[in-house]
Amino acid sequence: MVHSPFKGVIPALVTPFLNGEVDEKGFVALVERQIAGGVHGLVPVGTTGETSTLSHDEHKRVVELCVQTARGRVPVIAGAGSNSTDEAIDLVRHAKTVGADAALVVTPYYNRPSQEGMYQHYKAINDAVELPVFVYNVPGRSGVDISNDTLVRLSKLPNIVGIKDATGDLTRISMQRITCGPDWVMLSGDDPTALGYMAHGGHGVISVTSNVAPDACATFMNACVGNDWETARYWQDRLIKLHKALFLDSSPGPTKFALAQLGLSTEDVRLPITPCSEAVRPAIVEAMREAGLV
Repeated sequence: MVHSPFKGVIPALVTPFLNGEVDEKGFVALVERQIAGGVHGLVPVGTTGETSTLSHDEHKRVVELCVQTARGRVPVIAGAGSNSTDEAIDLVRHAKTVGADAALVVTPYYNRPSQEGMYQHYKAINDAVELPVFVYNVPGRSGVDISNDTLVRLSKLPNIVGIKDATGDLTRISMQRITCGPDWVMLSGDDPTALGYMAHGGHGVISVTSNVAPDACATFMNACVGNDWETARYWQDRLIKLHKALFLDSSPGPTKFALAQLGLSTEDVRLPITPCSEAVRPAIVEAMREAGLV
């Protein structure tokens, strides 16, 4: 196991809204609930945090709030990605300034850079800011897929410390474990396959489901880390329908609906995301029931 503070279950936090504005009080309460539930870290303003529709000021404020609320109890990996390298550097620099422990930087979306372009993007960030950086590979959203060969090159840079892999391809992790060296931190970005990811040698999961069920997700991940696969499979079976249900409509609509059922957040999202459709709501409630939440 990598000797790193970045491991276990790390929620990709939603950003709650109230009357069109970021609900700062609500966000702090969600962070406190996650920490009380036993999570091992926090990711503000990732995909689930609707970073694409936050202003830069809002984005930076949410990172600050997360760091202030965590107070060093768990590490904070701040979302800091952009398809502009200069903009990504600015966001990573801000994350360092306010005390985040690391940054999560998505592969540059829309531009469709080459493998060399992606390498140079991360190298520029590595050279500009002395803060641990995780590469976030999510081809289904970004339109590009960073290769294991490129990750091997990046793993040799001092500030590029690991990956959030949201591909669901479990063969990649074994190759990275072999080729990227013993200090490369491997975090799944896909709740349904996190059990397999951990069995292949992963170190944790950046989780959407943890927003709704932090205690259960933490218990599941503690079992994985402890090689207690029988307990891990029990919790996998309890949670698998919820993992799936939270993506029955565009995320984070279903997650915010689930939080609203628990009285923890409004359902408010920002366009072009809309609240989850009436058609999928019964399945989400049923999945919550199977997970022991309602």
